[in-house]
Amino acid sequence: MAERHGGPLVQLTLWRLRELLREPEAVFWVFAFPVLLALALGLAFTNRGPQAITVGVVEGTADWVEVERVLGQADGIRAEALSADEGARRLRTGRIALLVTPGEPITFTFDETREESGLARMLVNNALQEAGGRHDVREVREVRVTEKGSRYIDFLIPGLLGLNIMGTGLWGIGFGLVRTRKNGLLKRLLASPMPKSQLLLSQILARLVFLVLEVAAVVLFGIFVFGVPFRGGLIAFLAVVFIGATAFSGLGLLVAARARTIEGVSGLMNLVMVPMWIFSGVFFAWANFPDAMHPYIQMLPLTALNDALRAVMLDGTGLVGILGWVGILAAWGVASFAAALRLFRWS
Repeated sequence: MAERHGGPLVQLTLWRLRELLREPEAVFWVFAFPVLLALALGLAFTNRGPQAITVGVVEGTADWVEVERVLGQADGIRAEALSADEGARRLRTGRIALLVTPGEPITFTFDETREESGLARMLVNNALQEAGGRHDVREVREVRVTEKGSRYIDFLIPGLLGLNIMGTGLWGIGFGLVRTRKNGLLKRLLASPMPKSQLLLSQILARLVFLVLEVAAVVLFGIFVFGVPFRGGLIAFLAVVFIGATAFSGLGLLVAARARTIEGVSGLMNLVMVPMWIFSGVFFAWANFPDAMHPYIQMLPLTALNDALRAVMLDGTGLVGILGWVGILAAWGVASFAAALRLFRWS
């Protein structure tokens, strides 16, 4: 009878799928949330021109009116006349990037650790020097990049896809397994002849069933709404997605292997995911971190997944070109599944 219905692995997979479909919040986080996040960030960063940097000009000083006028007419600068105390307060709270005190010499007050402050210093200095009679000795020509594949939204969509694959792999499997343990259902399964390897494998298989719809929702949304390019082959893309989802499913099993409460597994999942949210290049390039950190960041599974997705989607890289990233993901998947199998407990 068991063989006719596909055996315990098939039945366990179907059981987990029914559980997921009965949870509206799970369906929302898997399908709706990444699309809504892509829409919000896409609207924020698509077709937006360069934003003017706000600087303060200390009023009441010599020539402050002329300095404010010059800066107000310069491209990329928004000048505000402020008292010395108000200017210092706004600079301290990050509401202005630079405080200009007119005089001889003109004084620039800024925080050199803030990137926008360094840019503001350069723009303000150029504007004041040109107003004072300085002329550029070389003519330059500007070419602004608008090609699809080079925009921020093109960088963002693969990162959101990787983030969603990680989140649903960890939360979807971890929560379901711990809830089943907490309700005593795993203890009942212990009395059956089913090996725990099939139970854990069924969790991964159920997760992979949703993967096609989940990935399609994000990718098609990016392509048709924001024109994000898809230059790579479908086989290479599916290989990255499949291996990545398997790796994070394995991590989800490992995190939930012994946890008994939802609160406990939530803390463990945040411990695993938060570093990757920060370091793995979802919203900005991981290369911005110090060079000494790069080897460790590159070994994180989400870093490998995001880099591989961007290589396939934006650069058209084939299977051979992504083997390094796929190898990292496969290693994480195999190691985490093996560790989960060893550490797993039924109650």
